[in-house]
Amino acid sequence: MALVLGVALGAGLLLSLLRLPMILGYLVAGIVIGPYVLGLVEHIEDVEMLATIGVVLLMFTLGLELSPNTLRRVGKVAILGGIAQIAATTILGFGIGFLFDWSVKEAVLFGFFISMSSTVIVMKLLMDRGDLGSVHGRIMIGILLVQDLSVVPIMAVLPSLEKSGMALLTDLGWALLKADAFLVAVLVLGGWGLPRLVRRVVVRRSRELFLLAIVCVCFGAGFAAYHLGLSIALGAFLAGLLLSESDYAHQARADIRPLRDVFSVLFFVALGMLADPAFIADNPGKIAIVVAVVVIGKFAIVVLILRAFGHKTKTDLFAGSGLFQIGEFSFVLAALALSEDLISDDLYATVMATAFITILLTPFAMTLTSHLYYRKIGKKEGFAKDGSREAAVENDLRPSSARTLSNHVVMCGYGKIARYLGRVLEQRGFSYLVIDLDPDAIELARKKGVPAIFGDACNPEILAEACLERARILIVGFADPIATKLIVRNAKRINRRLDIVARAYGDEETKALRADGASEVVRPDLEVGLEIVRHTLHRFGMTPQEIQYVLSKLREEF
Repeated sequence: MALVLGVALGAGLLLSLLRLPMILGYLVAGIVIGPYVLGLVEHIEDVEMLATIGVVLLMFTLGLELSPNTLRRVGKVAILGGIAQIAATTILGFGIGFLFDWSVKEAVLFGFFISMSSTVIVMKLLMDRGDLGSVHGRIMIGILLVQDLSVVPIMAVLPSLEKSGMALLTDLGWALLKADAFLVAVLVLGGWGLPRLVRRVVVRRSRELFLLAIVCVCFGAGFAAYHLGLSIALGAFLAGLLLSESDYAHQARADIRPLRDVFSVLFFVALGMLADPAFIADNPGKIAIVVAVVVIGKFAIVVLILRAFGHKTKTDLFAGSGLFQIGEFSFVLAALALSEDLISDDLYATVMATAFITILLTPFAMTLTSHLYYRKIGKKEGFAKDGSREAAVENDLRPSSARTLSNHVVMCGYGKIARYLGRVLEQRGFSYLVIDLDPDAIELARKKGVPAIFGDACNPEILAEACLERARILIVGFADPIATKLIVRNAKRINRRLDIVARAYGDEETKALRADGASEVVRPDLEVGLEIVRHTLHRFGMTPQEIQYVLSKLREEF
């Protein structure tokens, strides 16, 4: 594992310096150290086991990023469009098989293989580009989920292709029944039991127990799905989707992200290890033709389907350029078909080579599409205007806080002082938002109708949810100097013009916070001392103006 991560680090740094997607570096690193080149890693199974953890965490995070409501808004195009895409791509694959004189069975199976795109690759690219919340991003994820669900009946059918028609229908029906039972169980148990479980952990006020509970939910759902013959990644996604509606989704996503990033790197490296450069070198013409037909064909199919649903050119092109690759579930299906002697070794190698090349091409294709659209097409067509269908959908997909809050106050911590401030702000009609790790404080704020985020304000992901780019002022009332320093630094990275009022103790801490960008630093010990001075001088008959002059001089000294 140390070797894999070390090589991935080097490749990622190199690609970052070249301003290329780091995912390409991870894939190439897998090729180099894999069994087909240097052979530094001979047992891919060991890496694949750890890589599976990365897939599970990625899909769980995807579920946390989305919500049932946002998916429902693109449900029609995702479901109908996804089914149409699978059917059309299967026909395309059959045509490729006819071109190379494969058997009917192999041609149909090849069509199934190329109909699957890579959920993990696409999700990673969308996250890196910041497009996960866009219209095309949501539609792409919806179509990918339909593809992932279609793996269930396909995997049930493959071992039964040699059986009679009745046996085939029986196996297919049983697989679909198990899938339905799992979905119902997840919805019932997740909707009723999951919030209660997480709430019981949160009230213990232990970050360690909270993270452990989130990881258990993630892998527990994946484990249950796997033992029912479903995708382990699908189970993790559903668990994340259910948790996304809770108050704890933001903190769960922030805590699990470091684990996700490390293990997902292992997945991409393991993916590279599966590529056999020698087979590609021995069959360059064949692989080039297959790759060209798959890329152009799948791109055209997605564009035409989305165009039929009335989407604009931007959505059509971006989705088409992101979904033309062959995904990881194709590897599973191809391996299963090979073990059942349904396809030849040559066809299996062709699927693997085509998949790897199309995955490598995807980041370049999305970058090229973005460049061409914004430089050429976007100028002629004009970007989405207010009132257009896509602009409305994009706005609806944003969190409710992002749609309503502007020129507001963000309070980090909701203790007594923050509640006093909140009372004054409410009386004056000023809006504010609360961030706190105390579930009782969050519940109190929610009862008052105040927007509240459960999470650690030190984490930049949590701060980003508070719409700091549109906030008027940030109040940091924590007594922890390290936490205060992190919050000030992270907030300034999000909005350099943001006014920040922070709490501090001592001269050094005050200077450090001002150097980090705090507009005002309040010292409780100094304020207590000044109040005592004010009351004392008042007893000696000094006027308010004279007392204020003395206090101003003292403030300047400190």
